[in-house]
Amino acid sequence: MNETGQEKAVNSFYAAEFGARESGWKKLGRFFLKVFLVLLETVLLLAVILYAGMYILAKGPSPSIRNIFVTSVRETSAVGFLAKLYFSDAEIAAIENVKETREYAPTDTSLFTERTVDPDGAPQPDAWGLIDDDRDGIIVVPVKGAGYSGYMMVVLDPSRVVLGSEPAYYWGRGFTVAEFVRRYDAVAGINAGGFLDPDGNGNGSTPDSTVVVDGQIYFSEYGCSNGIAAIDGDHILHVARSMSNEEIGKNGICSAVCYGPVLISNGEPADPETLPESLNPRTAIGQRSDKAMLLLVIDGRQVSSMGAKYQDEIEIMQRFGAVNAINLDGGSSSVMWYQGGYINKTASVIGIRPVPTSFLVLKEGAGS
Repeated sequence: MNETGQEKAVNSFYAAEFGARESGWKKLGRFFLKVFLVLLETVLLLAVILYAGMYILAKGPSPSIRNIFVTSVRETSAVGFLAKLYFSDAEIAAIENVKETREYAPTDTSLFTERTVDPDGAPQPDAWGLIDDDRDGIIVVPVKGAGYSGYMMVVLDPSRVVLGSEPAYYWGRGFTVAEFVRRYDAVAGINAGGFLDPDGNGNGSTPDSTVVVDGQIYFSEYGCSNGIAAIDGDHILHVARSMSNEEIGKNGICSAVCYGPVLISNGEPADPETLPESLNPRTAIGQRSDKAMLLLVIDGRQVSSMGAKYQDEIEIMQRFGAVNAINLDGGSSSVMWYQGGYINKTASVIGIRPVPTSFLVLKEGAGS
């Protein structure tokens, strides 16, 4: 059947229209394919550059840089596997093999005295040169060193420092430090002990070692392998490699978390040969001889602050007069909350992490 001229025109129009649309989709498809290939090439190039950069760090001529690389990534749940890309288990063990930490003597409570307060006098520098200008009992001092920056919070009344933790939520969910601050009606806080964190994907709900909350002991079956920060009824901070249930009771411990290592014990700093050379974000707690509590957070994994070594923490704590001090959980968990927000920069790429424990600073008079 012959087409009429009008039918031919209509068919030609639709054929041209369909051909144009088909050509447009092909062009669009080629465009997205090119974009995908460019992105793929970029990702592969960055991966090669990153691998090469880490290879230089790991296999370069500097044993110190190699050790820092290995020990730093091994302290990180999410990227601890990176060390195994370049070294065998035996080589990693040799790098991590530091001198055995000595057993520390029990905390000497006679080293601590009550702070004298003149409620009517003008604020004066204390023995460490610090002044509580606004008389709120909290002094926050920026700290800086070679490759790191952070904050030291001095809490003059030790009774205001308490452990925030919710045993009813263990195995369920954790809380951010800000959430702990709100739940306890506190004014400041830092992260505290470690928690189960498989491949860096833990929800911060479950401690991975002994915790003491209001005198009750939890997870004692996990123990404390590297250090315990324990506060007794007189608000004295005890530090040790570990503490049995019996010792916890004997020392009248009300609150405790485990992590470590111990930085300073009874005024004596840890032996540098027992400390890994790792460089990471850090959190620590210490106490001066006048019982003032020292809360330290160091930023890390950033251009402006690569992180701190344990020896850096010791030097900072000594500068602020610590009699006892211990390292707490660090890395992407390291945060300090004060005056309505976080004052440091978290290393976490997924935002503020929930944790099972937090050292909090209560409002004035609340801890007495």
